[in-house]
Formats: sequence, C-alpha cells, structure tokens
Amino acid sequence: MDRLKAMANFVRIVECGSLSAAANASGQAVASLVRSLAALEQHLGVRLLNRSTRRMALTSEGEQYLAFSRRTLAEFDDIEQQLGAHDGAPRGLLRVGAPVEFGQRFVAPLVNEYLKAHPGIRVELSLNDQVVALLDERLDCALRIGHLPDSGMVARALGATRLVTCASPAYLRASAPLPTPAALAEHACISQVSHGLQWHFRQAGKDLAQPIAPRLVCNQIRAARLACEQGLGVTRLLHYQVADALAEGSLVRVLRDYEPPNLPVQWVYPHALALAPRVRGFVEWAYPLLERVIPAVDQG
Repeated sequence: MDRLKAMANFVRIVECGSLSAAANASGQAVASLVRSLAALEQHLGVRLLNRSTRRMALTSEGEQYLAFSRRTLAEFDDIEQQLGAHDGAPRGLLRVGAPVEFGQRFVAPLVNEYLKAHPGIRVELSLNDQVVALLDERLDCALRIGHLPDSGMVARALGATRLVTCASPAYLRASAPLPTPAALAEHACISQVSHGLQWHFRQAGKDLAQPIAPRLVCNQIRAARLACEQGLGVTRLLHYQVADALAEGSLVRVLRDYEPPNLPVQWVYPHALALAPRVRGFVEWAYPLLERVIPAVDQG
C-alpha cells in the first residue's frame, strides 16, 4: 500500500463528502477508493469513517488522523517545492480566514501585498462571520474576534475591540437625550440581524439587556453604518468598524459608561510545530502589520 496516496485519498473523500464525489475529483474509480480506504483502516487497526448508503461520518480516530494527514500532506508538498526551488522563495497554497468586515478592511490588503511579493504563493481567502473550526473550513490560519473555546489551537493576541453605540451629530441634535440604555425606547435603532431585539450593555459589572424596537434591521455592517451616518438612528458596531468615522466626527460615540468589555482580536492557527513553512512565513510576516492597523479602543 502506498501510504501517502492512501492518506491523500482519505482526505479527498472527507473533503468531497462522498466516495463518488471523491472519485470524480480524483479521476479514480469508486472501487479503487474503497480499497484504498479499507487498506488504510486495516493498516491502522481502526475505523476512520462510519459509512452507510446515505451518509458517512468521521470517527474520533478519523478526526485525529484527518488532522495528521492534512499536516503531513502540506509538509510533504512544502518540502518538495522547496527542494525544487533554487531561490528558496515560499511556494504553495495558503488558506486564510477572517470575519467579513475585518477581512475586507485589513486582511485582504495584506494578502494582496503578500501575493505581490511572493509569486510562488497562492491564497484562498475565506471571509465569513460564522466561527467554524479551522479544520472544518480547511483553513491554515484565521483571524478571530472574541473569546474562543480551548480547541488546541494557538491563539495569538493582536489587539482588542468592543461593541460601541453611536449616532450622527445631526441625529443627536434633533433627538431626545440618551443618558442610559433605557432611553433607547425613545430612539430609532438600527440593528443587525445577529443582535436580535435586545442590545446587551454592562452596568456595575453585570449584564444589562435592553429591549429595542428597530426601525431598520440590516444583515450587513456597512449598510447599518451608512444609515447611522445619514441620521436615521442609533446603531451598535464593533469599534474597528467605525473608528475612522468617530475620528472624523461623522459619528459620535454614546452610552460609553455602559459598554461591554473588550473582545480580543487574535490570530488562530495550529501549534507552531504543525505549521507548514509557507503558513509560518505568512503568519510571522502578517502579525506585526495587523497589530499596527487595528484601531486602539479608547475606554475613557
């Protein structure tokens, strides 16, 4: 048995979601993939996939072996490319993830700069506001905002942000005072779908849930910000999403005494020993640059 090929077939089966899809992607017969998987499971002495006529699912051993296989295949690809390259330049595919707005503002420009400087590198940039495990998204590294569960990944702090409440100067001049979250009942609110019908604040160290009746609900951050800047109401966004507008004065930060605590902004990736050279090179290059561009949160 060619163990490396069997490992690659196993990863392809999982990523394609079925034996038939993997066969189409690889140009192999389904029967050949079945034999390859069976031989690998027999060699390891464990079942990697539970299979039925309708679905298949990784066993716990299969999850461990999938992570190992992806690392091994990436490192194998890296070493082959390095040995074949006389200039020592990084080569290969990088899969990078980030939240949509943060990725558009900060990560995409860095990726573009990195691509210009490293012709041998290819990048798949995945912008998604839903936090999914790196292995599930097939990501080499990702930018995450917020406190993360212990996943065995390295979480390297880049900075912090927090939810801030803001409105345009024109709106505030024409509206009732807004001294406390309870006063939002007298204001037009611009909310996001993910926030529901409550905004959460902090008072005396305790969570304060304030019901709202939104005048406008958006599923995109930039739409909510635009409506706020044009005087349609009060909104809540992460500080980095409005830092430039606050600095310019097109938005004003309100209810500062009730803001929730900071949220960490972090690079997340597998343990450094498991990083392929192309991933380690990008992470180390991008880290100080991202650290500089994240707007500092003024808590005063």
